[in-house]
Formats: sequence, structure tokens, C-alpha cells
Amino acid sequence: MDYRWEQDSIGTLEIDQKAYYGIHTQRAKENFNLGDANVNWRLIEAIIIIKKAAALTHQHLQEIPKDKTEAIVAACDDLLRGQWQDQFDLHPLQGGAGTSTHMNVNEVIANRAIEILGGQKGDYSIIHPLNDVNRSQSTNDVYPTALRIAAIFRLRKVSDAFSQLQETLQQKENAFADIIKLGRTQLMDALPIMVGQEFGAYAQAIARDRWRLYKVEERLRQMNIGGTAIGTGMNASKKYIFTMTEMLRELTGLGLARAEFPIDITQNNDVFVEVSGLLKSAAVNVMKMANDLRMMASGPRGGLGEIKLKPMQAGSSIMPGKVNPVIPEMVIQTGIKVIANDQAITLAASYGNFELNAFMPIIADSLLDSLEMMEKAVIIFRERCIDVLEVDTHKCLEHLLNSTALATALVHHIGYDHAAVVAKKALSSSKTIKDILLEDDIMDEAQADQVLNPYQVTKPGIPGK
Repeated sequence: MDYRWEQDSIGTLEIDQKAYYGIHTQRAKENFNLGDANVNWRLIEAIIIIKKAAALTHQHLQEIPKDKTEAIVAACDDLLRGQWQDQFDLHPLQGGAGTSTHMNVNEVIANRAIEILGGQKGDYSIIHPLNDVNRSQSTNDVYPTALRIAAIFRLRKVSDAFSQLQETLQQKENAFADIIKLGRTQLMDALPIMVGQEFGAYAQAIARDRWRLYKVEERLRQMNIGGTAIGTGMNASKKYIFTMTEMLRELTGLGLARAEFPIDITQNNDVFVEVSGLLKSAAVNVMKMANDLRMMASGPRGGLGEIKLKPMQAGSSIMPGKVNPVIPEMVIQTGIKVIANDQAITLAASYGNFELNAFMPIIADSLLDSLEMMEKAVIIFRERCIDVLEVDTHKCLEHLLNSTALATALVHHIGYDHAAVVAKKALSSSKTIKDILLEDDIMDEAQADQVLNPYQVTKPGIPGK
């Protein structure tokens, strides 16, 4: 294997001559060798976009020779097409506020640009990863800006997934509008409810999540690029800062804007806590829905069995014919992971000190992980569960009529205490509420049918009046 020698302020290291990364990346690989996980590619991609924008900005301002900027831009384009992704294999958890990931990108771009200009990797006299690729930049403005860009792109996908889920739930609301079932509170028999009403409630919750996720993008668009190390903008000209902002807007197609006070954006990460918190809220709603469906589908004979989930795979290695609600279970576990990620983001954001937060890597990794998981989980949930489930109309009605739920309809006619006696007697004798009303001459059949009409008690008003 051929090697080249590279040097930094600490000393020298052998680097594989085939590698596009350099000494800073090599040190990080050795320091943070925690496992096989890699930095999220969407974050790397966003950093590359920033590097391309910076090169174009310096070209426009004639601050770097044109041949260099053109080579840097060409190298960025190669990487954005997906080439050499294997050169970005650092573990996501790192010390240094993301410096290692940032240096990894600088080095790979520089060495690819050197090749484009006909040089050998590691000959930084041609193009330097810091003096050229990183000119007017710092990890502390590049990394947060990259996370905001990556998060916006992922957030839009999550919002789209929630929009489609909301639409599917509304379709089910209409499809099941005339099917009545037993409503439950604290897992106990409560009052009649239409299946469509239940799905309508799910749709409303998802609509709120969709709106919240859409609105939070406004805060993510504020970036500190040009603020350099601590947000004051040292070593970045005003022309560079404003041109760079416009260049990023053009390259990303996002409504990005320079923050009014970049020092704030550099040291405070509450916006990522906010986004994560909204993802957690969305996860909670989806988890609740998934758990409801899981319980309503329990059985098929010994449980509720009110809905039928489409069989997805064999459920047991020992029990023939058993099928499990695997999609709702996957969704619930995804939600648990999102909640755990939110806790990590919250703690990491709170540990920032003075002008910078050293724990940006875990914030970035956890947030992008949550965004990607939620998008995929919601799509799978919609396609492989909600869209293909069925309702057992007979079982729903059977549970309702065999319950004491309709006793509540008697309160305005015979009083709460008397209605409770009727309900208790029906339970102990395994008879219906109507049976007891007729046996004890409390109501005649016509009046009982009018008061106990299950379709009337799912609407506002007093049954039978």
C-alpha cells in the first residue's frame, strides 16, 4: 500500500495515498473509533453545498484564483452526485463541535480539486483545505448552517408524509362514518362512538402536527454563516457574508436568511430543541393511534377484534397461524426512539458553554435520525396499515349491545342512581339494558328503542328528547 506523509500542528502521520481525506480526518478516525455508524450523509451533503457556495462567492469577489474555485466547485459537484461517499466514515459522536466532520469535507474536496488540476493528493500547495476550501469560514458557522439546511429538507419530507397520512385518515373517517362501536375510557366501556369519529379525531391530531412542523421551518431558515468562530464575523468580509447568503439561497432553493444576531445563533441551539420537541409531539400522536389500532385488532377471537389489520408476516416460530400487528409495533418503537433522541438533544443543547456548544454532533445526529425515521415510519404506517385495514361491523355492534354503555342515555329519564342500578343488574344477569328496562316495566319497548338508539347517542343532545 502506498502512503503519503501529512503534517499538522501536532506532528506527522502516514495517510493512504488512495484516500481523499487527510491528516485531520485520520486523527479523528483514531480518536473516535466507536463503531460502524457514520455521520449522516444529509449533513455531509449540506456542508458540501456550503463549500460550493463559498467557492463561487470567492470567485465572484475575485478573492481566490478562478482555476482554484472552478476545481473546488467541480469537486463539490462530484461529491454531490454521490461519488466517494466512502471517504466520509467518521463516527457521528465526536469531540470538537463538529470540527472533525468539517475537516473531513474540506480535505476530500481539496484533494479531489487537486486531482482535477493535475496534481497528486496531499499536495496542498495547489489547493489547501483550510486556506482555500475553508476560506472565510469556521466549523462554528458552517456546521450549524449545514444542520439547518439538512433539517429543512428532511422536515419538508416529514411534513409531506404527515399530510398524506392526514388525507388517508380523513378518507377512513368518511368510509367508516356509519359504523358504530363501543367507545372506551381508561380501557373500560364508555359510550357509543362512530368508527369514523375515531378516525376523524386521529386526522385532527395529525393535522396539528403537520401545521406545527410546517411553521417551525421559519426558525431554521435563520443562519449564522459568515459569523465564523463566535458569530462576530472575524476574517469574513461584509461582501463575502452578504454574497454568501445569496449564493446559498440560490443553490438550495430555500428561503435562507442571515440571522440578525449571528452570535446568538452560534451559541444557542434552542431551535433544534424546538424542532425535536415538535417531532416528539407528532410521535406521541402517531404512537397513540398505533396503540389504539393494535388493541382494537387484538384477538382475533380472544380479544376485541373490531378491526382487521392486513397480515404482513408470520408472527411466531412456535405458534402456527399467529399473526402480529407488526406495523403498529414498529411505529411505536420509532416513536420511543424519537423521544429518546429528543432527550439527547435537550441535554446536549443545555450543555453549551459561553460562545459555542461543543455537543453539536449528537444534536445533529439525533435530529436527522428522528426526522428520517419519522418520515419513513409514517409512510409505512399509512401504506401498510391505515390504508388497508378493515372494520368488523358485526363485532363492533356486538360489543356495544352487550355493554352497559347505553345506560348513560337513561340519566335524563330515570336519574343517575336508577340508571346505575339498571346497568349493574344487566351486567350481573348477562342481559342487555333494554331487557332490564322491559322486565322491570321502567319503559315500554317503543320508548326504550327511542332512548337507546345507538346512532343518536353519538351526537350532541339528550337521547329520546
